[in-house]
Amino acid sequence: MKKIFYIFIFIVFFLNPAFAEENIDNEHQLNFFTGNFDFSDNKQKALLVGFQHQNENLNRNTFLGNVSPITGGFITENSAAYVYTGIEWNVDMGSLVFTPSFTPGYYHEGDGKDLGHALEFKSEVQLSYSASDKTNFGISYNHVSNASLGDKNPGANSYMFNFVKNF
Repeated sequence: MKKIFYIFIFIVFFLNPAFAEENIDNEHQLNFFTGNFDFSDNKQKALLVGFQHQNENLNRNTFLGNVSPITGGFITENSAAYVYTGIEWNVDMGSLVFTPSFTPGYYHEGDGKDLGHALEFKSEVQLSYSASDKTNFGISYNHVSNASLGDKNPGANSYMFNFVKNF
């Protein structure tokens, strides 16, 4: 588990293009989060840590509103991991930002909960407070499910505390 954590830190801080010098115009957003994976299942709940990247240069105005691609992942204390890519909507409400998202991704069970399939879908809502133009603090809730693609579909409900930084 410690090896995975160190690899995670290396990728976020040293290989991520968001930290290149030319990206100083709030073009990238990183969301670092921690929380409780599958908090509604007493036998399977576990702490999680993760990150998410959004490139604001790729956002588009659509019939659904302003949509932006996101990519991220998380790992749990039970070595379960989820890596995803999808879309999010940022709804500016003054000092609050409401952010629903949908992301398909790859789930690896590790020693954690068997969600029934490798392909899982994460639906999430996040509410953030804008502490400055470059920093937000928020809370989020998500549900991960395989949409009955597997033999079973127990799903997992999670909540997280978010630190969002624009670069």
